[in-house]
Parts: sequence; C-alpha cells; structure tokens
Amino acid sequence: MGFLFTVAEILISLLCIVLLGVLSAIVLEAYRRRHNHAHLEAPPVFEDPNSLKKVQCPSIHDPAERYISLIVPAYNEEHRLPGAIDETMNYLKQRAAKDKSFSYEVIIVDDGSKDETTRVAFNFVKKHTVDNVRVILLGRNHGKGEAIRKGMLHARGELLLMLDADGATKVNDLEKLENQIHVVARQDFHYGDSASNDSSFRISDIPIAAFGSRAHLEEKALATRKWYRNFLMKGFHLVVILTAGSGIRDTQCGFKMFTRAAARKLFTNVRLKRWCFDVELVFLCKWFGIPMMEISVNWSEIPGSKVNMLSIPNMLWELALMSVGYRTRMWKIHC
Repeated sequence: MGFLFTVAEILISLLCIVLLGVLSAIVLEAYRRRHNHAHLEAPPVFEDPNSLKKVQCPSIHDPAERYISLIVPAYNEEHRLPGAIDETMNYLKQRAAKDKSFSYEVIIVDDGSKDETTRVAFNFVKKHTVDNVRVILLGRNHGKGEAIRKGMLHARGELLLMLDADGATKVNDLEKLENQIHVVARQDFHYGDSASNDSSFRISDIPIAAFGSRAHLEEKALATRKWYRNFLMKGFHLVVILTAGSGIRDTQCGFKMFTRAAARKLFTNVRLKRWCFDVELVFLCKWFGIPMMEISVNWSEIPGSKVNMLSIPNMLWELALMSVGYRTRMWKIHC
C-alpha cells in the first residue's frame, strides 16, 4: 500500500512540474509578444513585374483610394490560387463595368510558399497590372493571421475583405456582408438620406465588422463528421467562448469584411499569427465596441485544406497566449 502511495505522489509531482512548465512557457511567450502590435519592420514595397519598378506600399492610416480591397493569404497554393483569383477578377471586372464608381484591388500575400505560388501570383499582376493586383512576399512562413494582417495594413480600400485562396466561399457573397455593413451604418450611425448627400461622409470612417458564417451548415457537418472530430470541435468552441466570449458562432470562417476604420483598430493590435487570430479579432471588436454581425455564406469543402486535427493543439496554445496576454494586461491595446 505504501508503494502505491509513493507511485501516486511521484505521478502527481511530475504532473505538477509539467503543468508549471507549460504555464511558464505560456507566460514567457505572452511576454515576448507584448510589443508585437508595433510592427516596426521596414516599409514593404510592391514590385511591378512589367516595368520592374518598385511601388511604395500604402498604409492603413492613409485615406482610402479604392472602394474595396480583397486580401488573399496564400501558402503553397499554386494549384488552388489560379481558379480562385480568376473567379474573383471576373466578378470585380463585371461589377466595375456596371458601376463606374466601383474601384477595387486584390492583394495576394505569399506567406513563404515553397512551391510556385509566387510565380502564379505575379502572373496575375502582369495580366491585370499592379494597380489592380498586388503581391506581398513575407519571405518565410509566419502563419495565416500574419499574412492577413500584413495585407490589411497595406490595403487601399474603404472596405477590406479577407478570403481564402481555395475559393471555398463564392466571391459574390461579399455583397451580403457589404450590404449589411451599410445597413448597420445607417441604423447605428444615423447614416440616412441627409448623410448620403454629404460628400465628406465615407463608409470607411465607421468601424464595423461583418463575419461570414458556416453555422447554418453545422447540422449537416455534425452528421457527416466522425464523432471524435465533433467532440473536439465542440470542445474548441467552448474554449473560444471562455476566451473571447459569445456572439459569433463561427469564428473560423475565412470570409470576413471590415471597414477601414475597423481594420485600422484591429490589425494594428492583433498579435496571434496563425489559426486563432480570428478569435482575437472577436475579442478586440468587443473591447473597442465595434459592431459585429454574423452572416451566412455559401461554402463548399475544397480538397487541400491546411487545417487538420493536429492543428487543435496549436489553436489551444494560441488561445492560452491570448487569455494570459490580455488578462494580465501584458498585451496593451492601442487606440
């Protein structure tokens, strides 16, 4: 009996040591990232592959020069990117042909791809000019969150849409998010007929966020996924609620739109660089009081997803960093 108690004491001691080690690692990493919002890297440039001239990157702090910017993060997407960008450009060109006031840009952020993604992206710049399609090269892989952050910080749009390179959500669904943003602007900010005649009013000045959602597809997904995947996803959603609060059912959909004012507040503060930056965006929206809406979008499974069950531990790690960083006030939020 004494032997069993000794073994139990050893196991409990080892467990306490492991937990203490994990907690220490979380606190140290959160402390290391305390200034990550500053983004003091040298100003990037766009390269025009036709003229080989450097085009200086704009800043999110500059006035908007386009109506909408579409930011596409890409990591090893040489096969899926062409179809998604072709569909996107066709939609944007058709809309611009119908509405002469409609202006746009597409920003492809190559997150350190090891395949031919860079070549594919620059082919679109050659085809559509650097004024309509731009490529940002991150050099090495940082994560989807960092790629989107970089694109947002150097976009020119009044509205900024992030969308995945796989084309899982049809690009014309952006109109659902766009329309709801205008509705909220009218309701919450008294943007009515009188404001619409005011040439000084711009939707870019009103902080609003619209989140595309696949929550309406959840019942079908639950029926087709393995039981353990449903268990893990439900557990992850519970952790998300505990970390960032409720309000958005599908935080991980890669189809989100922000006004320029909202993007300026959010992406100059966001610190998480990989999968859970979406959760941090929800947290920051609540902290700033930025109106959020969740809007159902059409979505289809595209082969080649980078997310798998091994991503769950990484997600939990980031959520733990975020919780410690903000709760201890190591992560300062700058307005």
